[in-house]
Amino acid sequence: MTILVTGATGNLGRLIIAALQERGADPQSIVAGARDTAKAAELGVRAVHLDYTDPASIATALDGIDTVVLVSGSEVGQRVAQHRAVIEAAKDAGVAKFIYTSAPKATTSDLVLAPEHKATEELIAAAGLPAVILRNNWYTENYAADLARAAETGVLAAGAGEGRVASASRKDFAEAAAVVALEDGHIGQVYELGGDVAWTYSDLAAAFSEITGRPVSYRALSVDEQLAALREAGLDEGTAGFVAALDAGIRDGALADTDGTLSRLIGRPTTPLVDGLRAAL
Repeated sequence: MTILVTGATGNLGRLIIAALQERGADPQSIVAGARDTAKAAELGVRAVHLDYTDPASIATALDGIDTVVLVSGSEVGQRVAQHRAVIEAAKDAGVAKFIYTSAPKATTSDLVLAPEHKATEELIAAAGLPAVILRNNWYTENYAADLARAAETGVLAAGAGEGRVASASRKDFAEAAAVVALEDGHIGQVYELGGDVAWTYSDLAAAFSEITGRPVSYRALSVDEQLAALREAGLDEGTAGFVAALDAGIRDGALADTDGTLSRLIGRPTTPLVDGLRAAL
């Protein structure tokens, strides 16, 4: 079996490659797909040029590949076209397993990020690929910048209200991808993956306090207050609106669900919030 991991030099992709090796995969069976293969040299596996915007590079990268792990692109607004190129190449190559890192409840969620993931899942289904969908909740590492800010100000300000987030560390999600890639029996499954604990932003502020050694309080902002604060911080109108919409989704429960699927897949509890934040530093 030969496994191709796309976006291999990104934060999640490189961890998936490490997890595959930690779980016994022969490094020679792993292929790192990256726009800049020089950046993949440290991963310890064969690297191939793969650019989501260059279909020819994707087709070449998939030559001889049995399993594809499509790590979703990071360019919001361009991901559907980029993912379609990989899906079409995988169909043409006749891959035996296609794994996609999606978003929580992608096909029904109101989360502002969900539509591109929903469209990608629909493309995978339409292509008839033997697929496994991994709907990853928030990465704990997403809050590293908030932690740094809180260390200076003593305040965590957000528009998430009392919404909960079932985050886990990227390493946890990467291990799940490795398990699904290496084991039989997962094709056709859609896994909703999240941390074992769904925490509030008050809990997040308490975690910040524990790590920084100074009191950190959570200030819940209204939408208007948050937009004003983001503009004052220098964000353009579109970006400010996007951030506020993300927090609104959290407030309304888009990231609150957790049923233990992630910890069952990886065979251990997910990384606790404080530990994940410390590692992110």
